[in-house]
Amino acid sequence: MTAPARMELVCPAGTPSTLRAAVEAGADAVYCGFRDETNARNFPGLNFSARELAEGVRFAHDRGTKVLVAINTFARVGDVDLWRNAADTAVKCGADAIIAGDIAVLDHVATNHKDAIRLHLSVQAAAATPEAIRFYAETFGVRRVVIPRVLSVPEITALNKNIDVETEAFVFGGLCVMVEGRCYLSSYATGKSPNLNGVCSPPEAVTYDEDGKGMAAKLSGFTIDRYAPGEPTGYPTLCKGRFNAGGKTSYLFEEPVSLNAGSLIEGLKKAGITALKIEGRQRGKGYVSEVVRAFRRAVDAVEAGGDAVEIDRILAGQSEGGRQTAGAYRKVWR
Repeated sequence: MTAPARMELVCPAGTPSTLRAAVEAGADAVYCGFRDETNARNFPGLNFSARELAEGVRFAHDRGTKVLVAINTFARVGDVDLWRNAADTAVKCGADAIIAGDIAVLDHVATNHKDAIRLHLSVQAAAATPEAIRFYAETFGVRRVVIPRVLSVPEITALNKNIDVETEAFVFGGLCVMVEGRCYLSSYATGKSPNLNGVCSPPEAVTYDEDGKGMAAKLSGFTIDRYAPGEPTGYPTLCKGRFNAGGKTSYLFEEPVSLNAGSLIEGLKKAGITALKIEGRQRGKGYVSEVVRAFRRAVDAVEAGGDAVEIDRILAGQSEGGRQTAGAYRKVWR
């Protein structure tokens, strides 16, 4: 078990401006991706060119912040070079770590850049057992594992007692109904999935149709949800849509709600977590600044031996659907 001396706060950077905002708000590390299919937030208007990444690394390093590059989608047969080139570019830009889940990417980095950059195992790999984690650590030299959002705090404690790598856990942001790396719901409607194309519900497939009854949010022409006049309108993703089934209209897979584990920071530290991760590379500077500052205060309070800062109320406005949950960390089902 690798117990952290001080937990890192790992924060999202979807653009160069949000990278700067995260650093200035107190991030210990930021994570970002390139402007292509190699990262799982491949949305128009987001992400980095090679030049922007190099500039971002210099900005962050000058202020004592690390930069982690997410190359966390799965390479396509016959087109692995796109992912290999992304890894090479991250190294050239001076990034501190590559976050990857695809074995071809992990092997390329381990073979060609072993001493130049750290390897972190993406949550997309869905590694949640000592055996799986030891395989990645022993085979590719993975130094940190981002654990799936399906484990309770006691389960994380047990896991960390049986591995010798760092672990990183999500503490705020969007939730997924499935184990990461295994969702193809989006592809049934749009032909694209986050695992292979880096995008769930691509913007070009999204439309909003308004009539006298309100607003319909659609994905490739399929109605995912309807909203009454004046009701806040959400982004249409299949897993969080309302559907009619068995004569009842409801959220069939998952209700729109955000993870907020701010009250569990002390417990996650005791469980052996090395780093706390905030989700939201598709969000703007306001979100990043507010959430990072709130968690900076909370983490510092715990590290100083004090009580955790109450941030549920503070961040309610940044939560999906205005609702928050501790997710599986307080798992009561079996």
